[in-house]
Order: sequence, then structure tokens, then C-alpha cells
Amino acid sequence: MIHFVLLISRQGKVRLTKWYSPYSQKERTKVIRELSGLILTRGPKLCNFVEWRGLRVVYKRYASLYFCMCIDEDDNELEILEIIHHYVEVLDRYFGSVCELDLIYNFHKAYFILDELLIAGELQEPSKRTVARLVAAQDSLVETAKEQTSSITNIIAQVANFTIKMLHKGYGPWGSNALHLESLFLVDVCTRLVDQH
Repeated sequence: MIHFVLLISRQGKVRLTKWYSPYSQKERTKVIRELSGLILTRGPKLCNFVEWRGLRVVYKRYASLYFCMCIDEDDNELEILEIIHHYVEVLDRYFGSVCELDLIYNFHKAYFILDELLIAGELQEPSKRTVARLVAAQDSLVETAKEQTSSITNIIAQVANFTIKMLHKGYGPWGSNALHLESLFLVDVCTRLVDQH
């Protein structure tokens, strides 16, 4: 079982974390600090497996990022190296030669891809095509939702403008005497609705 996944830059900055075992926030900070110091100081010719706290950490460096996964001692390290490589290949396919900046500015996509590959610390989807198709479907849903939100916002703004014009002309149910207070109220309500969407 994979206990957690870390992506760490050469400067020691954490770019992605995913925890599959319960760790408190204090423990997580300590784990990240320990593993950053341990992995970043290792030479490039040393083994990609490290014994740590009765567990095993498997890592691989791609460009300026270290992809690390912590597993049980009896798990297969080579399988985990393949899972890391598989994740990087899917990221490459999605971003087109992924780099650290892609993960910084599109971290939600990196998490989504990881969630498609791993569930509860186990590999669930070995097919790169399937993951790419699912991510494309998710992107399509997001775009559709943005368009719908935009159209709802436009409708609300049009209704608000129409209502305000009618109130200024004195066509409101309150008559022209209460025009000022009601129009201010409607402007406030419509503005809040637009801001929410």
C-alpha cells in the first residue's frame, strides 16, 4: 500500500502531497521536512529506495522534481517505480512535456490525474488512454459549467437592469414614492446574485 505521495522540487519546495494513511498536520510537516532532507542530499548514483521509519520510500527524479511514494517494507519497489513513471507519462500526455510550472499553476489537474490513477493507496487505472479520456471529459464538464454560469450571470444582470429601469419609470408595485429605497434594495440583491455566480 502507498501511504503517501510527495512531489518535491530540487529547492525543497513541496509541489504536491497526497496522504493515504492518517497523519496529523504536525506529523505531515515533520515527514516532509525529514524526507526532503534525506532525498535531496542523496547522490544521483545511489539507489532509488530508502528505508525510513519501518517503511520504504521509493523516489525518482524527473527534471527538477522528485516524485516520492512511501510504501510498506514488503511491497514491490519496482512496481512503485513503474507507478511513478506511469503518473509522469500521463502528466506528459496531458500537459505536453510537463514541467514544474505546469504543476504549480495547474495543481488541481495534477491532483485529478493522481486521483484517477490511485485510490486508497492502490493503483486503480493502469490505462493511460482511459485516464486521458477521463481528464478530457472533466475538462469538458468544467467548460460547460463555466458557460452555464456565465449565461446565468448574464440573465440575472439583464433582469436586474430591466427591473431598475422599470422602477425609475415608476412601474414598480410600490409606486414612485418608495422608488428610491426599493431600487437600492433591488440593486443590492441583484449585485449579490451576480457576485455569487
